[in-house]
Amino acid sequence: MAWRELLLASGLLAAVLLTTENRQKLRADELRREYHEEQRNEFENFVEEQNDEQEERSREAIEQWRQWHYDGLYPSYLYNRHHI
Repeated sequence: MAWRELLLASGLLAAVLLTTENRQKLRADELRREYHEEQRNEFENFVEEQNDEQEERSREAIEQWRQWHYDGLYPSYLYNRHHI
């Protein structure tokens, strides 16, 4: 009878240890997922900032080009030319 109790106790202990191990694995997976999500968000923000800066530089360059080539007519000469 004692061996049955010992076997049952060892089985319960193994189940508790497996449950604890599974909880630790799930927690590690959750932490890893959170870390990667944070890294992805930071990278997306960085890329968005870079794109915004590039768009601003392009807009400024286009505006400078328009001011340089402005011929005093409105709208700009590209749309106000009379072709024969």
